[in-house]
Amino acid sequence: MEVKKASPSQPALKWALINLITSIVITYAFQFLNVDPNSSLKYLSFLPFLALLFLAQKEYKDQLGGYLTYGEGFLSGFLYAIFTGVFIAIFTYVYYTILSPEMVDKIIEASQKKMTEDGKLSQDQIDTALNMTRKFFAVFAVVGVVVMYAIFGAIVSLISAAVFKNERSPFDISNNPEPLDPAV
Repeated sequence: MEVKKASPSQPALKWALINLITSIVITYAFQFLNVDPNSSLKYLSFLPFLALLFLAQKEYKDQLGGYLTYGEGFLSGFLYAIFTGVFIAIFTYVYYTILSPEMVDKIIEASQKKMTEDGKLSQDQIDTALNMTRKFFAVFAVVGVVVMYAIFGAIVSLISAAVFKNERSPFDISNNPEPLDPAV
């Protein structure tokens, strides 16, 4: 019988799917509560992201028998961030193109109002910028989500891996230095 080593992708994928569901709920809650899309409340969605990243790293550490190197901790957190970024990017594309395309108009109207109030651009420049944004909004949003989650996830994973790190000492190593996956 083949013994499988614990994989960082299993907990990362599980917690990324949970984060996707959480993000969908938060997105529709904000929509139904009519929260301004440019409001700073949008950053509240990063709290579940952070909490679930920590849970993904902790679950992987538990699968490894309570021991985790810095690299393993970073990898599990970064995989979670990448999976989350891809899932949320897919949801973002579907949300803005199919489920709620009217939200794009709402965001563009808020941006137009802000640009007009700032007074730094002429009306022609504002119209050109907004037409370009309207045309490529979904693409900008998808790419932005993936890049943002990858960068933010890498930074947080670097920090949290140091917190979760618990390497084996030379005295802890037994005949079987690789912990077994509890699912075997």
